[in-house]
Amino acid sequence: MSAEGLIHLILWPTLLGFLINGIFGSKLSKSTSGFIACVGPILGFIATSLIYFTVPLLEAKNIVIYNWFSIGLSNPVNFSVYLDHLTLLMLFIITGVGTLIHVYSIGYMKDDPGFSRFFAYLNLFLFSMILLVTGSNLVLLFAGWEGVGLCSFLLIGFWFKNPEYNKAARKAFVMNRIGDLGFILGIFLLAIKFNSVEIVKIQESFGELSKNDPSIILITLLLFLGVCGKSAQIPLFTWLPDAMAGPTPVSALIHAATMVTAGIYLVARMSLLFNLAPFTLNVIMWTGVVTAIVAASIALKQNDIKKVLAYSTVSQLGYMASALGVAAYSTAIFHVMTHAFFKALLFLAAGSVIHGLHGEQDIKNMGGLKSKMKVTHLVFLIGTLAIAGCPPLAGFFSKDEILASVYSWNALGFIVLAFASVFTAWYMLRLYFSTFHGKYRGDSHTWDHAHESPWIILFPLIVLAFLSIIGGFAGMPEIISHHHYVKDFLKFSVVDHTHKVSHFFEFTLWGVTLVVLAIIAFLTYKKYTTVTKEDFEKENTGLSGLLWNKYYLDEIYAAIFTKPLRTLGSWFKNIFERQGVDAIVRIPGSIVTKASLELKPLQSGNISWYMISILLGFLAFALLFLFKF
Repeated sequence: MSAEGLIHLILWPTLLGFLINGIFGSKLSKSTSGFIACVGPILGFIATSLIYFTVPLLEAKNIVIYNWFSIGLSNPVNFSVYLDHLTLLMLFIITGVGTLIHVYSIGYMKDDPGFSRFFAYLNLFLFSMILLVTGSNLVLLFAGWEGVGLCSFLLIGFWFKNPEYNKAARKAFVMNRIGDLGFILGIFLLAIKFNSVEIVKIQESFGELSKNDPSIILITLLLFLGVCGKSAQIPLFTWLPDAMAGPTPVSALIHAATMVTAGIYLVARMSLLFNLAPFTLNVIMWTGVVTAIVAASIALKQNDIKKVLAYSTVSQLGYMASALGVAAYSTAIFHVMTHAFFKALLFLAAGSVIHGLHGEQDIKNMGGLKSKMKVTHLVFLIGTLAIAGCPPLAGFFSKDEILASVYSWNALGFIVLAFASVFTAWYMLRLYFSTFHGKYRGDSHTWDHAHESPWIILFPLIVLAFLSIIGGFAGMPEIISHHHYVKDFLKFSVVDHTHKVSHFFEFTLWGVTLVVLAIIAFLTYKKYTTVTKEDFEKENTGLSGLLWNKYYLDEIYAAIFTKPLRTLGSWFKNIFERQGVDAIVRIPGSIVTKASLELKPLQSGNISWYMISILLGFLAFALLFLFKF
């Protein structure tokens, strides 16, 4: 089968699943609804695999499905697919992890009355993400970009009867709109400068440009503003932890394989453009470095199991942005891949814990669950070690590569990321030990009814755990192998800068990583296997309290932006509109009303007065025409 035929199997089944479940879901059984929803991502994964194994992609393919509209007379904007190795790798991640999350959701959401609606949203989300990574032009990419934004709003606020969940959904939507404004302005400027929105045509015009051209710096900064919103970089990252309001499968889908990686994909896709703006790359690197350390430090003192993982996602996105900032694009995509495996695993395993504890999410009320949830415990341990960078699990290789790339570019950035890595190991091992070891700290009724999840939930966890173990071997460093499969696969899609570090540095980094991990594991084991509920509460004072309150960033944003804007809006509503605009609009009506009251006495019913008025009026008109006024 040709790539042209297979691409339809990737695109349309998820959209069809959304339409069927969205329109007829209430009339379908839950098993039928779940099956229809799972067909789309499964077919997408199979079709992606067939393209990989049967279609030679020595050169990128541009597959036009139909002509959408035109810019002027000579620049058509097609609904078309751009198929290259970067697209293919992203499709593997989206459809593969997406399939596992869909299967998991069948078990996790089985008692929810909005079952079919949930799967309709999931399918639309996946279709939008597929559209984003396959679009051959920036307009189509932006359509997918906005699609995942819409679906995130619908899924975060899925349980819409809870006002707090609705607030979280609105927060995510609004903060993403801030970034999206920058993105769409960047698209407009690209269209004006290059007279096209086709990615390939834009990149073919770069030979005429010099580095740090002011227009290119402006365009790349605007595009990066969009990345800050979608991929949760400082200062637009505070929406993502609040996105935990949605069901756990949503957290896994948004935070692991799809939405938050969209910004990373965008920069990698436009790598030739960003290579022309070293200033912007520097901004991206430092934004990523600061995001990584700030989010990791906040995660140290969070007690909600999903909030810890949410801030962990923000921190890992900071690592990816740091790699982009040093023009190590394939390294960033490598970490996107490994992160999709272990972060989806951790979120879904956290969901298994919440499911087994009947909705409990606070780790203060957990402990000792190893004996109750043996499979969940094992896979959570694998995910924890993977994200902490324990060799030879997936996170070790991709994180080590980011640290080495940043070190070759900027030593200070490397030091900050190294500290963030230490924080990552601490908060993840804290989470693991306080959840699965020691004594149970919750109520006895919940403990008595705690249970392992059913196999429809556990099966995706086992698959993801396996991928978290082997995923890193796709990108081993030079000191082990000369074949970096991810870089070799992406070399025709992205243009990396060369990053060289000595073998001595690599071995030293490995050795220090192992020693630090061992120390942190020992300290967290001693501390959090004997921790009490009161100990958690004592942690939230002083500097710990600052971290627990997330540096008061939401309060600062409220004071600087939200409250002044509300005050300004109130002034416009009550003063400017009612006393200004409304008053001006009412002037003609007031004049007519007052004039009618004043002229009313003239309508006296006296015929002689009427005759005199007619005569006077006739004389006035006669004089007007006589003197030609």
